[in-house]
Amino acid sequence: MEHKLVAVIILNWNGEQLLAKFLPSVCRNTNAALADVVVADNGSTDDSLRLLAEQFPGVKVLQFSENYGYAGGYNEAIGRMRRYRYTVLLNSDVEVAPGWIEPVIEYMQQHDEVMACQPKILSYADRSRFEYAGAAGGFIDCHGYPYCRGRIFDSIEEDHGQYDGEVADVFWASGAALFVRTESYLQLGGLDRRFFAHMEEIDLCWRMHLAGGRVVVVPQSTVYHLGGGSLPAANPRKTYLNFRNNLLLMYKNMPAREGRKLLIVRRLYDTLAFFMFVAKFQWGNAAAVLRAHRDYRKMKRNYTAFPAVNLIGKAVGSDCNIITDYYLHHRRTF
Repeated sequence: MEHKLVAVIILNWNGEQLLAKFLPSVCRNTNAALADVVVADNGSTDDSLRLLAEQFPGVKVLQFSENYGYAGGYNEAIGRMRRYRYTVLLNSDVEVAPGWIEPVIEYMQQHDEVMACQPKILSYADRSRFEYAGAAGGFIDCHGYPYCRGRIFDSIEEDHGQYDGEVADVFWASGAALFVRTESYLQLGGLDRRFFAHMEEIDLCWRMHLAGGRVVVVPQSTVYHLGGGSLPAANPRKTYLNFRNNLLLMYKNMPAREGRKLLIVRRLYDTLAFFMFVAKFQWGNAAAVLRAHRDYRKMKRNYTAFPAVNLIGKAVGSDCNIITDYYLHHRRTF
């Protein structure tokens, strides 16, 4: 029996309400001849499994006995579903448009060097605007700060079709709707469990580039992401994870000597961010920066193998300084 090409895997943990709201569009708009829809349940204690059995009998279910977390859950699920040539890591709060899967898979079939893709990601709450987590494709600047076409820091553009043209190379693709070549994902070790949350997909895409792969955005495909469901933007926990993981991201993916030099500069920038939080009386966020740097110093000991190639300054979009462009030159669009 020939297997389908694609597994669309939605990771769920006590997300009964999100499944009820968003899964119908995934089932309705995903070509059943091309892809299976799979829910990987991370040991939920709500009625998610009952909902799936009663209302979505065509959806395959992977039931885990424990909560593996975001990265661990996807690694476990994709390891079990390795027979599919392509996998989509799809957040449970994403609505997909009709025909969303075909243009991405068609492009990946025609370009063997492409290891990851994303669609155009618009806001579910305001469909005229891009969504924060990925927008129209992600980049990093010369100091390792992530930014997107359609979203730079907290400035989010309206979608006027400005990024709708050809498929474009990007540095990273969003984890909200991440298409991967399954074999490449598994060979590279999948998502880094140590990150816990935030920037795991950037780390994975960085490793894909180091392995000689491409990462692209296919704007002919569109999804709508609710976003912000786990941690609001101003939450100190989110600040902590973003600052800590951004440092780990750079440390592990750069040559040791060059990485040390750049991280000195980067940590000075983070010191400015600390004082900015203090000036705004955002004591929780200021403390989060300090905790992030403390834990980064501990966690970096887990990484002992470093690449020979430094992609910062060479990869697409990494030759700019997004801090000066944004705050000094007031550039708000890509």
